[in-house]
Amino acid sequence: MPLVSSTWQLVDAILVFLAGMLLVVWAGRHFRTGSGRGLALYAWHTLFCLVYAWYTLTYGGDAIGYYRMAVNHAESEFQVGTYGIVYLTRLLIEHLGLSLLGTFLVYNLFGSLGLLAFDASLRTVTHGKRRFYRGLATLIVFLPSVSFWTSGIGKDAPSFLATGLALWAALDLQRRTPLVGIAVAILLLVRPHMAGMLVMGLSLSLLLHPDTSLARRVLLGGVAIATAAALVPFGLEYAGVKGTDTGALMDYVEGRQEHNMKGGGAVDISSMSLPMQLFTYLFRPLPFEAFSIFAMAAALDNLILLYLFVMGGHAMLRRPPGRRYAENRLFLWSYALVAWPMLAMTTANLGIALRQKWMFTPMLILLFLSALGTLRRQVRPASPSPTPVMRIQQRYGIQPGQRREP
Repeated sequence: MPLVSSTWQLVDAILVFLAGMLLVVWAGRHFRTGSGRGLALYAWHTLFCLVYAWYTLTYGGDAIGYYRMAVNHAESEFQVGTYGIVYLTRLLIEHLGLSLLGTFLVYNLFGSLGLLAFDASLRTVTHGKRRFYRGLATLIVFLPSVSFWTSGIGKDAPSFLATGLALWAALDLQRRTPLVGIAVAILLLVRPHMAGMLVMGLSLSLLLHPDTSLARRVLLGGVAIATAAALVPFGLEYAGVKGTDTGALMDYVEGRQEHNMKGGGAVDISSMSLPMQLFTYLFRPLPFEAFSIFAMAAALDNLILLYLFVMGGHAMLRRPPGRRYAENRLFLWSYALVAWPMLAMTTANLGIALRQKWMFTPMLILLFLSALGTLRRQVRPASPSPTPVMRIQQRYGIQPGQRREP
């Protein structure tokens, strides 16, 4: 399958890329990111989009499957999840006449905007800290595994956009709550069970946050709980859970632990303890487990994340309990601690984990990174020593330029 099959499709792809540049510049202003940095992130992400397109054409992948299903009109009616991606891809092909490359670039734009929000959030929590921590934040944003999986046709690019918007909203949740609503809507279209988890995190944040007034807590908390009550069963049904009782959930977890056990990235998680499942999902493969150049790149990324989590966790334990943070940490912790165990207990393939962990890992990265370092205090320059004339003026109360009456 060619990336483009005509000159007009090549022009279409170039126009999509240029439109993406304009949108990135516009979004960068709202995220308080300079145009230069925003375009650099867009170029970096687009580079991995092209690599991803080449990789899927060479070795196969879900992206090609989505595109072929859309071309063959596999699903005419809109549905959430996989067929939601197929439906959106079909709209891009039929109404815009986009080729495979042009469609890749549209999804690349979703991921680029998510990367922009992720970068802006990390820059906010490291502003005023040592250069090392600001450099660490930039290094994490430019990790290959962040941009590679979120640059192609599929669920990962919209999911990462939703995660970035929710993360940016958490920095000022009182004023940016609508962004969480947009993030929930995006997740509802591609991964409804994650939308339910995000709403659960928002509900806990609104109900338990000490700075929320009682009236606002009752109003927004009631809306969030009602939304969660509707979304969670829907998300569980989408994920394949037959029922909402404990037995059904355990059957689902045990069934998922045996699922996707084929391929080089398969691991047996059924015999692991929960801490080992959590570690496996987030930090494996390690360098000695890498079986290809792509696995080695992912392993190096995991080492950087592991370093951040160890140092950030150590910093949290040493911090005084009364330290206040600007971001809504309760919302971030609630969502991450619901999503992480659920995905870790049900994902038996490291390749899938490498992609899906970016739906909540940015929250943990921000939490640990914000705990590292302290804000640098700006030292005011010392006042110059007064001259003899200034001493006389100070002694007799004479203002500079004022003449003393005889």
